[in-house]
Amino acid sequence: MTTIAIDAMGGDYAPDEIIQGAIQGAKRYNIKVLLVGQPDLINQSVKKLDFPDKCYDIVEASEVIEMGESAAAIRKKKNASIIVAAKCVKQGQAQALVAAGSTGAAMSAALLYIGRIEGIERPAIGLVLPSSAPSPCILLDAGANADCTAEMLTQFALMGNVFMQSVYQIDTPKIGLLNIGEEAGKGNALALQTYDQLMHDGRFQFIGNIEGHNLFTGGADVAVADGFSGNIALKSAEGVMTMFRSILKNEFESSQRKKLGYLFAKPALKGAIRHVDPEEFGGALLLGINGVCVISHGGSHARAVENAIRVAVHAIETKVIDRITSQI
Repeated sequence: MTTIAIDAMGGDYAPDEIIQGAIQGAKRYNIKVLLVGQPDLINQSVKKLDFPDKCYDIVEASEVIEMGESAAAIRKKKNASIIVAAKCVKQGQAQALVAAGSTGAAMSAALLYIGRIEGIERPAIGLVLPSSAPSPCILLDAGANADCTAEMLTQFALMGNVFMQSVYQIDTPKIGLLNIGEEAGKGNALALQTYDQLMHDGRFQFIGNIEGHNLFTGGADVAVADGFSGNIALKSAEGVMTMFRSILKNEFESSQRKKLGYLFAKPALKGAIRHVDPEEFGGALLLGINGVCVISHGGSHARAVENAIRVAVHAIETKVIDRITSQI
């Protein structure tokens, strides 16, 4: 049976929401989860839920790295839940790690205890974005590396290329470099260096620069960016979505006629919102790690954790890490 290690103590709503999502994911995908953290708190959460014993084990970890702590905390808290969960993957007790706590701590723990794929300088968060196009776009890096080199971005492009081939069966994914304009001479020094390097790399189809709107409207299957720019683009899009939902809510509540209109529009609106809801996507793969590692938003609720498990299971089944390793 597939087994996934869950950092039960990581995230704004841990442990209750994390454990509930783990339970739902274990039931839905017929897997086993290792709930890593403080046993007393985990047992309190489990008792509130109908969770078959055969679907989980508790793995003790006495320490917790809080959301506000720096990644350096993993060197001080040797028995932190994220470290113990990463060790479960390294030692073969689990085939994947799911974490909703500190992104920096999760990345550091994965690097130290699971390791990098040989040939990859730094791992990248690969986030699949909703799109109006027939297939989505994966953004690499969505926030793991604020400072990058052209060589690192080229590696991100290669990993994104393999991911879209493996997971979405796109034979020749289109690789775009996120920039402030489509022209070849646009951008800062890093963008210009990366453009030249991607243009002369024959391992994938580079289509040139893309702009922010292409992340959600098509044009590229893989969007390459440094983690600083990628994360700003991502958080900006989340802010626009939150604003739009608030505007819709206020409009529908502004009159009786609009309330009546909402009753008719409700099914379509729910479907549209689900299509762009971050919790529906669950989490992002940390690509470049020598194992499956899914990082969820710090504010993840149970549904997001359940969907993060879906991402992990799919990565295991499609052998995306093995495929990346074979092409590096």
